[in-house]
Amino acid sequence: MKLISLVFSFKNEEKNIIELVERTHVAISSLKNWKYELIFVNDDSNDNSEKILEKLQDTYPIKIINMSRTFGVGPCVLAGFQSSKGDCIVYMDSDLQDPPELIPKLVDEHEKGYDIVHTIRTNRLGESRLRLVLTKLAYKIINYLSNINLPVEAGDFKLISRRALNNILKQKEFRPYIRGLSVWVGYSQTNVKYIRDPRKMGERKFPLFSSQTFAEFTTGVTAHSLKPLYFGIIVGFISILFSIALIIYALYMKATNNIVPGTASIIITISFFSGTILLTLGIIGIYLARIFENVKGTDRYIIKDIKDFKIKSDLPK
Repeated sequence: MKLISLVFSFKNEEKNIIELVERTHVAISSLKNWKYELIFVNDDSNDNSEKILEKLQDTYPIKIINMSRTFGVGPCVLAGFQSSKGDCIVYMDSDLQDPPELIPKLVDEHEKGYDIVHTIRTNRLGESRLRLVLTKLAYKIINYLSNINLPVEAGDFKLISRRALNNILKQKEFRPYIRGLSVWVGYSQTNVKYIRDPRKMGERKFPLFSSQTFAEFTTGVTAHSLKPLYFGIIVGFISILFSIALIIYALYMKATNNIVPGTASIIITISFFSGTILLTLGIIGIYLARIFENVKGTDRYIIKDIKDFKIKSDLPK
């Protein structure tokens, strides 16, 4: 009998947890020779989510990991990974946009020999057109700039084998890009396509134009690539050519006794070079911030407490 670990990171999902647990149980019950554990990582919720999970522990094999404060999805997922014991791990959001009914298909692909099974969203119901366009653009930018081939529209819902997960956990980045690491780690990979449902209940945790969304994008770009740093060299070279052209133009106008325009050319030149310098410094600053985070030695997260299964017999199958 093999064990599958389901890892859920959540914050204030009291309206979705019961249905999520019940649907997950029904989905996994259809699998032969598999038992399961549910690992819920609580990112410092202030609603009744934890109490609901404690009641559900009487019926289902649920482990609750409470963080000491809000750390974000990435650290919570890593905490769940570290605590998991399964032969394979599935991690997904807790908002019921990703259907638990897809889990048997992921396991089926895993049993065929695949170590990583991504889910690809062919449609995202309830999402604005602007969000869909920007999301696809973000994936293309990450793929173009990085040395990994991140499947477009592959989110956090995926299956990872134990041997692949062990190698992911060996990486020491303070703020790892888990979607990228699941591709970077290699091994045999495949995908399963599905239509993503709209959020069942509650509020969206990652608005389109938010610091969390921007941080996730910049982490995706910089975690597996040095190409953005080369951008400064390219733009700097273009700037030099531009300045040389301005100098030649000014000398030509002077030699032909024409008046050299002053204010406009100065404003254009200063604006261009100032923008170039600030953009390049910003890119360098992002990489320096990542270096700083990795060398200062701070823990990725702090766990307040862990509430293990109340069921001490064999896990449900």
